Amino acid sequence: MPTTIATTSVVPFLGSEIVPDYDKAHVVILPIPYEATTTYRRGCENGPAALLEASHQLECYDEELDREICYDVGIYTNYPIADTRNGQRVSSLEMLQVTQKTIQQLIAENKFVIAIGGEHSITAGVVEAYRLSYPDEPFTVIQIDAHGDLRHEYEGSIYNHACVMRRIVDMGLPTLQIGIRAICKEEADLIKEKQLNVIRGREIATQPDWMERAFSSIKTRRVFLTIDLDGIDPTLIPGVGTPEPGGLNWYSLTGFLRRLCESYEVLGCDIMELAPVVDSVVSEFTAAKLTYKLIGYQALAKGW
Repeated sequence: MPTTIATTSVVPFLGSEIVPDYDKAHVVILPIPYEATTTYRRGCENGPAALLEASHQLECYDEELDREICYDVGIYTNYPIADTRNGQRVSSLEMLQVTQKTIQQLIAENKFVIAIGGEHSITAGVVEAYRLSYPDEPFTVIQIDAHGDLRHEYEGSIYNHACVMRRIVDMGLPTLQIGIRAICKEEADLIKEKQLNVIRGREIATQPDWMERAFSSIKTRRVFLTIDLDGIDPTLIPGVGTPEPGGLNWYSLTGFLRRLCESYEVLGCDIMELAPVVDSVVSEFTAAKLTYKLIGYQALAKGW
């Protein structure tokens, strides 16, 4: 186990009865409860803990895949990093550095990492870890999101959650944005200038061939997946920082993800912006089930 990976006890994904040895685990869940630039509903720093707690209510058996994935794959839950809960102060640069360093070490240990947040600005550090770990072959960053997140800066910071995809475009990586339905003029101009690949929310709702167009736009063998949960229909996941009407429904989402894992080498992924709603568990439970579905699709693709 890398020296920067803490061994302090943490609520494990799926519960204490399913805790594999780190060395035998294919998948590492990495909680990053970081929140600093939220601009609407706060609370995403509590998202990772809520998702992990909700995962205890999942069925181990996946009826779609006809397998108890967790017993075959090995899912290790890492100790949280860049934790801003309880008033702890972590700067944007500190968060990006510890995220990058931790994930680089996990990649070196041949782990499939699912980072759970936390605000979307975290993804810049996650993607940078993969970019540095795979310098000889580019990969496409696939973003499921309601928002473009392409502003150069917002509220005085280039590391705001509204700027994360701009930082990734600046890395020179190809991108594909899916479910977008809220952008500013600056972002619209950048999409046109750089001819960025965007599948808008209204296209998903009205154009049956949207998935074919999405896959035909991916020109790399490898991909990284980032999911801002507000990309999903807010009737399924209302507990997000900035909800938007529309978005992917459950079966459009899972159908896309299964095909993505079957068709490309998915290097890793993250699930961001879960902000739990008081007196409701629907958002965190759905996010936990989404996490488990991703593990199952990756296990199927990899033969785990």
